Amino acid sequence: MSKGLITTLAIIGAILLFVFIFVSWGTGVYDKAVGSQEAVNEAFGNVQAAYQRRADLVPNLVGTVKEAAENERGILTEVTRARAGITEATTPEDLEIAGRRINTAINLAFEAYPQIRSTENFADLQEQLEGTENRINVARQNYNESVRVYNTYVRGFFKRMALNWFGDSLDGTLARVR
Repeated sequence: MSKGLITTLAIIGAILLFVFIFVSWGTGVYDKAVGSQEAVNEAFGNVQAAYQRRADLVPNLVGTVKEAAENERGILTEVTRARAGITEATTPEDLEIAGRRINTAINLAFEAYPQIRSTENFADLQEQLEGTENRINVARQNYNESVRVYNTYVRGFFKRMALNWFGDSLDGTLARVR
């Protein structure tokens, strides 16, 4: 082989090697940007799921607590009315009727005692709401961190250039949630 042919093959080989390295680098940049963007999408999905959990949970919890409080209020109202009947009694018959009413109301209260726990229900409601808000906060923090990693990655000069050559719409930055 002549020296000119060897030089030409060496130049062609160097160009092909450079092109191969450049394409490998560019596709690596693109693939990592795609992975980062998918992590952002997943983190945003977790934020949406946490908000949906709150939207589903809060009305159910509030309704349960309201029902328990209403039940307790009815029982306590009945006991109070029965007690008032004793003080308003003017004849022995009125006193006997009021006594039966108060016994019935007290028995009703004792029978319903396991259900009389609206204070407990309110505490559980508050605990559930705090837990839900904490989940939302953690999901938003994870989303913001994913956005930060993605934005930092795609904003580099050479990476932006590679993404413009090899990518489609991955070169934009994403906004964080507050």
